[in-house]
Amino acid sequence: MAVVQTTAPEWATKEPCLMGIDEAGRGPVLGPMVYGCMYCACSYQDTLATLSFADSKTLKEEQREELFESLKTNSSIGWEVDVICPKVLSAKMLKRTKINLNEISHNSAMGLVKKALDMGVLLTEVYVDTVGDPEKYRVKLAEKFPGIKFVVAKKADSLYPVVSGASIVAKVTRDRAVRNWAFDETAQNMHMNTGSGYPGDPNTIQWLKDHKHPVFGFPTLVRFSWGTCTPYFKNGVEVTWESDELDEDEASNGSAKRQVKLSSLGFTGFKRKSEEIESSGKARCKFFQARKLELVRKFQ
Repeated sequence: MAVVQTTAPEWATKEPCLMGIDEAGRGPVLGPMVYGCMYCACSYQDTLATLSFADSKTLKEEQREELFESLKTNSSIGWEVDVICPKVLSAKMLKRTKINLNEISHNSAMGLVKKALDMGVLLTEVYVDTVGDPEKYRVKLAEKFPGIKFVVAKKADSLYPVVSGASIVAKVTRDRAVRNWAFDETAQNMHMNTGSGYPGDPNTIQWLKDHKHPVFGFPTLVRFSWGTCTPYFKNGVEVTWESDELDEDEASNGSAKRQVKLSSLGFTGFKRKSEEIESSGKARCKFFQARKLELVRKFQ
């Protein structure tokens, strides 16, 4: 998560406030998904409507950048972002107990509301661009934050200026994150001619072809949980991982460790429920047992 402010503006702690929430980058196979919010005093609504905020998708990049810079310097507006990197998205969607994209989105939006409340913002109304069924989403939010009026709607970014502002915050933040992406990987001939990042873009497809690796999969810019990536794994090297975690049926009859074969690249081995394996523990990984390796915590 990227946190912009740690304390709320003074006016936000004294006057009833409204907030808008929207996302950018839900569909692309490349780059982070970003949730953004913008808030202001309810008394500022009429002025907000005159600031030319609009759904970020209807604006040119230069317009979005200009509007983002103007709202950053507006002392009557507050904003926050939550940047969810591709690696985190993929890990959540591929873990044993999977978290789908809708739930990730809901959690991010609720995190922004909680952040504002923790800073002392006097939130009374929140407007959200829907993910999934609007009414179910509204009820979920209302149960989590009783006392706040929630309005959840399709195309909220084109209906409510405060959501339009949040849309600009999210979109510009994501664009900058992708544009200034620093690769963790050090392979040669890597480039950022990614196209739009959407699965149907020929430039994006070509970028995936240029950057696939038979063993290591894709760079961390890629959401390898997306179905778009599956065809690239067919000719990948099969990797066998030793699992320290037992299936429920194995745990009940006391059978030993099993091996997990993962032909899909980019996956990691299963982890134990405990955070780490103690050197004296019963279920130490076979790798360490065979080499008589022990965990050392104290050094003389």
